[in-house]
Amino acid sequence: MSRIIRTEPNAVLAKAVEFHGFVYVQGCTAQTLSKDIRGQTEEVLNQIDTILETHGTDKTRLLQAQIWLKDIRDREAMNTVWSAWLPEGGAPARACVQAHMADSRHLVEIMVTACK
Repeated sequence: MSRIIRTEPNAVLAKAVEFHGFVYVQGCTAQTLSKDIRGQTEEVLNQIDTILETHGTDKTRLLQAQIWLKDIRDREAMNTVWSAWLPEGGAPARACVQAHMADSRHLVEIMVTACK
């Protein structure tokens, strides 16, 4: 039976789940809620980098991303930070939608899947 590795699991979720060389990262949100969309996106992407590194991979191995924005009008500003963060030629399959956030101060949430 293949091993499933869960990073920092609690009763509701794990930061990431690794299985068969794939790393499924939780939906990440900013901790500093006073930041604008650019600042929150940078903070979220830094969290994703850290989680991927914990599992021995990085953003060059991204396969898929799901992005939720509080306001879809922030898409262009978020994309500026997102595109600068991505490795050249390394964009994953992606969805980006507007959503009601659990905390109205969250402007963006990003969830990714990567391989090792």
